Amino acid sequence: MSNSLKRSEIRKLIRQRRCALSSSQQELASQNLLSKLTTHPKIQQAQNIAIYLARDGELNGETFIHWCWKNNKNVYLPVIHPFSKGHLLFLKFQAQTKMKMSSFGINEPKLDIRLIRPANRIDIILTPLVAFDALGNRLGMGGGFYDRTLANCQQANKNTQNTNPYPIGIAHDCQQVEQLPIKHWDIPLAEIITPTQIILNDSVSY
Repeated sequence: MSNSLKRSEIRKLIRQRRCALSSSQQELASQNLLSKLTTHPKIQQAQNIAIYLARDGELNGETFIHWCWKNNKNVYLPVIHPFSKGHLLFLKFQAQTKMKMSSFGINEPKLDIRLIRPANRIDIILTPLVAFDALGNRLGMGGGFYDRTLANCQQANKNTQNTNPYPIGIAHDCQQVEQLPIKHWDIPLAEIITPTQIILNDSVSY
């Protein structure tokens, strides 16, 4: 893939590539992801894990969510903040959680302040992404929600020993590109996990 492609062009190309995966390819990818996540030392030690509900051809983590519930781990889903534009809240997600459709067409928990957990008190955030490269750079949908979330956590954790959350991107292998054009506001991830590989980013510390 040419490095001269604009971020919007990369998004369009990779989303098409991701959506072209067959249902059997998606299912196999989901099972392989489950194997990698459930044997990951940090995930095994974690108590509070945030993840997303897949859409638009994204790698499906639903089986992992059920594994978390079975192993007494708390699961949280992102919700668009109703008052702070461009920011996320994380709400506890259980089988009986009441859901609603967001303005972006994403199924998310109905807002309930009793279910909110601050992002820097979540052990691991499994982030969606459109494209990634071997250096751990992530390209999202363009809203900047996760970049702001991680940046805010880093600021809140300043001068403390807290390093949460540990961010891991999850994606199909076909979403990898040679090199992403990076902007100053992009927050690199600690790891990116695909059905066949784990990419560690040694340039960041969490």
